[in-house]
Amino acid sequence: MTSTPPTIGVGLIGYAFMGAAHSQAWRTAPHFFELPLQPELTVLAGRDAAKVADAAARLGWSSTETDWRRVLERDDVQLVDVCTPGDTHAEIAIAALEAGKHVLCEKPLANTVAEAEAMAAAAARAAERGVRSMVGFTYRRVPAIGLARQLVAAGRLGEVRHVRAQYLQDWIADPAAPMSWRLEKDKAGSGALGDIGAHIIDLTQFITGQRLSGVSGMLETFVTERPLAAGGGALSGVGGEGTGRVTVDDAAAFLGRFDGGAFGVFEATRFATGRKNAIRIEINGSSGSLAFDFEDMNVLHFHDATEPAATAGFRRIVVTEPEHPYVAAWWPAGHGLGYEHGFTHQVVDLLTAIAKGQDPTPTFADGLQVQRVLDAVERSAADRSAWTRIEA
Repeated sequence: MTSTPPTIGVGLIGYAFMGAAHSQAWRTAPHFFELPLQPELTVLAGRDAAKVADAAARLGWSSTETDWRRVLERDDVQLVDVCTPGDTHAEIAIAALEAGKHVLCEKPLANTVAEAEAMAAAAARAAERGVRSMVGFTYRRVPAIGLARQLVAAGRLGEVRHVRAQYLQDWIADPAAPMSWRLEKDKAGSGALGDIGAHIIDLTQFITGQRLSGVSGMLETFVTERPLAAGGGALSGVGGEGTGRVTVDDAAAFLGRFDGGAFGVFEATRFATGRKNAIRIEINGSSGSLAFDFEDMNVLHFHDATEPAATAGFRRIVVTEPEHPYVAAWWPAGHGLGYEHGFTHQVVDLLTAIAKGQDPTPTFADGLQVQRVLDAVERSAADRSAWTRIEA
């Protein structure tokens, strides 16, 4: 008979799209994985008392707060999960770390390099007291991505030469799609670049084990004004009557050089009609290649260039075997996983690291490095420079 693990009280700040995904993960993880800590869904925080109460009832939280500061004051909360817009990440996460709470913060880490630097510094100070922090790049936890990293680390691709990465969506391709906080720079930091481009920056660095050292980028905004959502209230940069001004990029593209010598091509857009959540990664090396598309997320394509040319070619690997990352806890081989499972794996890795007294990954320092890449792309696009170096 196994002993019951100690509990850890979780306070979640934010209850919309990301809040729901994180709630699902906190509820699900202990039912499928043997965890060293038992998460308790202690408190959900949001500004609207009625809406947060409704969300707490639906998502399984025991209590609510309408001020995130009250969450930090509670003795029954040991971990704070930040799922708010980017303009609030730094204030909440730093305060939580200083209050001695472990922190999980959604990506991108912040809206600016200065904010991310302050967060990384706070995380380093907290780590000296045993307080841990992690940034939520959940696509790292897709089993096929984990297998891709293993293949590269094992040398199956040889010298990594060329990286291609795309994140393609179409949810605002219609000019009539209403304004949201994701289209306001003061709240979101950037548009497609930070919202989805951050993911492919992190994924390519994670898979290759290399970091981007320089970029040359372009940004474009196709629709500059959008109708206000019903009941949306005031928005910054109001344009014509009933519209709001879009102050972020709709699409981003950039070239990148990795510190291990690889060359990269990146594209992020929310205007690729017909593409719903196409995260496409291809890595070409001297001994082989691999390719992944999230719209077929349980499959990894792998080419072994050392095989005879007569029979060589991309093989389709269905990444659902118990030997594959995370899969053993779930279903029999061939029964695929979905979008929500990455968030569950994130909970597993975070609680395991906290129980071991280790810093979970990706760290706030990793989040800062991605923020520096985003900043370099923005600066390159703004001054139309051929090359912008990224601070180490």
